[in-house]
Amino acid sequence: LDSWYEQWTALGQRVVDLADRAAAAGHAQTARLAYLRGSNYLRAGGSMLMGAPVDPRLVESNLRTADAFRKGAALLDTPPEIIEIAYEDTTLPGYFFAIDTSARPTVILVGGYDACAEELYFFNGASALERGYNVLAFDGPGQGAALLQQGLVMRPDWENVIAPVVDYLLQRREVDAERIAVIGLSLGAHLAPRAASGEHRIAACIADCGTFDMYGTFLSRLPEAMRAGYEAGDPETVRGVAAMLDQIAMQPTAGWSMRRGMLVHGATSAHEYIEMTKPYSLRGLAERITCPTFVCNAENDPIGATAPDLVAALTCPHEFVTFTAAEGAGDHCEAGARLLYDARSLGWLDGVFGRR
Repeated sequence: LDSWYEQWTALGQRVVDLADRAAAAGHAQTARLAYLRGSNYLRAGGSMLMGAPVDPRLVESNLRTADAFRKGAALLDTPPEIIEIAYEDTTLPGYFFAIDTSARPTVILVGGYDACAEELYFFNGASALERGYNVLAFDGPGQGAALLQQGLVMRPDWENVIAPVVDYLLQRREVDAERIAVIGLSLGAHLAPRAASGEHRIAACIADCGTFDMYGTFLSRLPEAMRAGYEAGDPETVRGVAAMLDQIAMQPTAGWSMRRGMLVHGATSAHEYIEMTKPYSLRGLAERITCPTFVCNAENDPIGATAPDLVAALTCPHEFVTFTAAEGAGDHCEAGARLLYDARSLGWLDGVFGRR
């Protein structure tokens, strides 16, 4: 893990240095592309350090990622405004990209477990801007700077996170209040539908991998005999599962997602983290979503395996797409074929919002 961090960080800094030289020489396009590329390399370097207690290098990586991104984004044709969204007794950091001063449809981007607002620009923001949508990317509790700089951990009731984001948008003249969409990526594909189930000012929802029940997904991966004992609360089985999870969390690569989950949720053990996922279910909530909803998954992605359960629970107008390996889009969040994902998901959104 140290070598991963060191090599990606060195590469990121080398590219940022290139960007600095290009900017000083007046080569704006070269500088922009290098800053944005360097930002993503710096983010990648810190990503494998996610775990509890938080590694100071991860905190520094987050700051450097944001700094490089902001320098590059300032050189975009549609540069963002760096914003702070009022949230409970603090604020949530983010970026607002406005196409122009007219009231336009706007998308709110919601990331996943290891996401940050800067990364969301690359996954969904740039493509939405190209289609004429305003874009708001932000770090919610458990994400990016909100987690690493403010100590805000994840919470399940994402409708109470999105509500102040919508409040913020409705104060802006650039936003068409009747055409606000939320797009969730990875874990965000659970959080976005959860938000739409309780925040009905959202006019459309896109869930990119459509996770329905996080705790249920964990249980499904246990051997049947162990699962029965664990669900029944058998003390010996629970101790055995907890010990197994601790062993997994200690493995450098295989344990990464477990350590990441502990950090994001504020858990002190791998078992506590798993138990903290119990409220992350859309059972009994999905049917409360009233806005048109687009759900997708990828055929080789186990994280999206419960997307059909989400689709089956929906009573709103909806569309379901499974992306395939034959299309180059068979892995998590269609990372190998985002243009295909954009065409189908944003094309669907264009139709919902009456745009062609």
